[in-house]
Amino acid sequence: MASLKFSVSVDTYDSNKFHFSVNPSLPIINSFARVKPINLSRLEAESWDTSDSNSVVDNIKTWNKDSGSENLILESSNFRNDIWRRFQGVKRVRRRDPNSKFRSIRNDNGHEEQKSVNHFDDEIDVNEYGIGPELSVERCNAILKGLERCSDSKTMKFFEWMRENGKLEGNVSAYNLALRVLGRRGDWDAAETMIWEMNGDSDCQVNFQVYNTLIYACYKQGHVELGTKWFRLMLENGVRPNVATFGMVMSLYQKGWNVADSEYAFSQMRSFGITCQSAYSAMITIYTRMSLYDKAEEVIDFIQEDKVILNLENWLVLLNAYSQQGKLQEAERVLFSMQNAGFSPNIVAYNMLITGYGKASNMDAAQHIFRNLKNVGLEPDESTYRSMIEGWGRAENYKEAEWYYNELKRLGFKPNSSNLYTMINLQAKYADGEDAARTLDDMKRIGCQYSSVLGTLLQAYERAGRIDRVPLILKGSFYEYVLVNQTSCSILVMAYVKHCLVDDAIKVLQEKQWKDTIFEDNLYHLVICSCKELGRLENAVKIYSQMPNKKPNLHIMCTMIDIYSTLGRFSDAENLYLKLKSSEISLDMIAFSIVVRMYVKSGSLKDACSVLETMDEQKNIVPDIYLFCDMLRIYQQCGMLDKLQDLYYRILKTGVTWDSEMYNCVINCCARALPVDELSRLFDEMLLHGFAPNTITLNVMLDVYGKSRLFKKARKVLWLARKRGLVDVISYNTIIAAYGQSKDLKKMLSTVRQMQFNGFSVSLEVYNCMLDSYGKEGQIESFRSVLRRMKESSCVSDHYTYNIMINIYGEQGWIEEVANVLTELKESGLGPDLCSYNTLIKAYGIAGMVEDAVVLVKEMRETGIQPDRITYINLINALRKNDEFLEAVKWSLWMKQMGL
Repeated sequence: MASLKFSVSVDTYDSNKFHFSVNPSLPIINSFARVKPINLSRLEAESWDTSDSNSVVDNIKTWNKDSGSENLILESSNFRNDIWRRFQGVKRVRRRDPNSKFRSIRNDNGHEEQKSVNHFDDEIDVNEYGIGPELSVERCNAILKGLERCSDSKTMKFFEWMRENGKLEGNVSAYNLALRVLGRRGDWDAAETMIWEMNGDSDCQVNFQVYNTLIYACYKQGHVELGTKWFRLMLENGVRPNVATFGMVMSLYQKGWNVADSEYAFSQMRSFGITCQSAYSAMITIYTRMSLYDKAEEVIDFIQEDKVILNLENWLVLLNAYSQQGKLQEAERVLFSMQNAGFSPNIVAYNMLITGYGKASNMDAAQHIFRNLKNVGLEPDESTYRSMIEGWGRAENYKEAEWYYNELKRLGFKPNSSNLYTMINLQAKYADGEDAARTLDDMKRIGCQYSSVLGTLLQAYERAGRIDRVPLILKGSFYEYVLVNQTSCSILVMAYVKHCLVDDAIKVLQEKQWKDTIFEDNLYHLVICSCKELGRLENAVKIYSQMPNKKPNLHIMCTMIDIYSTLGRFSDAENLYLKLKSSEISLDMIAFSIVVRMYVKSGSLKDACSVLETMDEQKNIVPDIYLFCDMLRIYQQCGMLDKLQDLYYRILKTGVTWDSEMYNCVINCCARALPVDELSRLFDEMLLHGFAPNTITLNVMLDVYGKSRLFKKARKVLWLARKRGLVDVISYNTIIAAYGQSKDLKKMLSTVRQMQFNGFSVSLEVYNCMLDSYGKEGQIESFRSVLRRMKESSCVSDHYTYNIMINIYGEQGWIEEVANVLTELKESGLGPDLCSYNTLIKAYGIAGMVEDAVVLVKEMRETGIQPDRITYINLINALRKNDEFLEAVKWSLWMKQMGL
């Protein structure tokens, strides 16, 4: 067979490169960095089973069961204890000269041969080293093991060579080495395929070591989901996990605080009758971190039930679990039991107690523990002082917190971010600016970002209600940094504006050292908008007046137009609009909306219409639903029915999405501009889409249907209004007036009674409607009955009431009654209005009192009431009826001269 060419490279084996990451957020885990290595009971009891019988190195023992690391091995008597690990047990490696150019390769006779490392680095004929089809499986495994330590690619290449030459049948060791490489590479699909391949080989017994190899790779890389996958696949294939399996899986779940999967793994461990001390610790730690204290105590009960021999880690986890939930008596009993179990006093344990008492706001007990540390042979460490600072911080005792903070620094320790946060919050409440400035220096010294420090400072003084102290604290280099950093400058300015420190905000804006026109405009706009949202409009005006003179900004000026409008400073708002209009800036839809509303607020509807015409000239402007509603209201108030009709059909063409407000607005504004059929269709469409009409819309539809004599639809609308609780007095007034105008007096009276039955008092409008209807139909008795009911109900007459009475009495020729009504009108303090005079002139004409009618015209002018076209028509008709034709012609010519 042709010889196999193979290049091998062996790296120096360094035991220090294998380490385990530790989550610094856990008090329990952190504590182990300060615990001296001791021989824990589980390190002796939880050892791995040996590799399969085909292993070429008889004296190789696999690493500790609870570790899960393929690199933590005991090679021979020349190995020594190199690193103590909290979870992983003991790691032993071969000590050799790092400068040596030789490594040992065991030959077929079991003797070691020294091969030059340099030879492995070159492409050589492997037959020189006896590599060929006749090579034994043990020798192949030894070579594969050496390659696995130095080159993943060469390992897999040699593994494939072994496959081609039949060296993998029943060879679990070779598969395990290949799985190590695939795990490091993260090639999980290939790993799964390889496991299925092993299961297909009847001589290949897949045991826990195979799955542990992959689970360990997931643990090292932090792949929680993949680790869960291999663990569950292991169980599905009927492979019994060992202690190391559960140690790695639970440690992996602890990293990700995975409660559900950790509970499943823990229950499986107990069902197998396996005792893994680190698994109990991990489960309690997860529950404690997630504040599931009841479940944590259940696991503590399992420890007693399962008769677990506690190691130092277990004791500390128990102590932490009780301390975190404030059960300090139980925590002290744990500490006492821990010492009775033979564990010497531990500063980590006492720190946990101090932290627990601090969280429980029992600083007297925490202080007592701190002072008695020396009595038990311990010295406070960095964590001790940090815990005392946090405790006194929670107790709001700045004096004590400051003392421990200064001691911490005096002893050469560094405060952590939590200590600094606590101190700055206490100083914001109880100290002057100098103390806070020193804390800021400490924050910068430990590497905190300036923006983070500034945010912490502002939050602290904002909570303390002393934000006005911040300008006195921000000095020197820190303030200089704020001036050159856009983000920090923005944060500070916004904080000042929020608390009405406008002068300080303006000062920062004027002294800033950065130049970015776009960012500056956005910042000014944000500041002005903040003032507007806070209701401090004068502050917004002040900031705007201090802006540097430069090219107009559309967004800022539009916001200021809105602010000026709210303040009633319409001339200033209009000036800004004219300035925008004269510039090269094109207004957008929002800008036009703001300007239109400004003119509407000022009562200048004509100017608002002019702005709308300007907007229509820009073909690219498509109004939104809110601007459409504004346009509808403006055209309605201006009585521009043609504009309303055109706008309505324009809205339909735009395809804008209609909502409840849009339907209500269109119906209310276009009631006089659209045909009744279109309004009816629109109203039905609104109900079909599930939108609720408001009271005004219902009343408008009542009026439309009533005037169109569509009383069936009108009654349906009234029923709908009653059903939805939207019916009001105007609803009844509208439909009663419709019945009256259509001379359906029976239904008019029936509706009045229904109005009273539903709890509404008869309104003046209803009385006026009945008077007008009965009077015009000649039902004088009913007319007088209504007048009596009005007086009995103390309903005060208005101009319309008196005018109806004058008209009815005048039509009957009852001039005395007309005179009495006129006297009553004058005595009421109202006095005749234009309609009253017109009605009197008509009545005098019917009664033949032409001269009196002419006198009324003169009286109108004397009282400041300008006669209108109806006045002259009534007078001319009166003159003609009384054969005063010449006088009638004179008044007719007068009308033409007046343009009437």
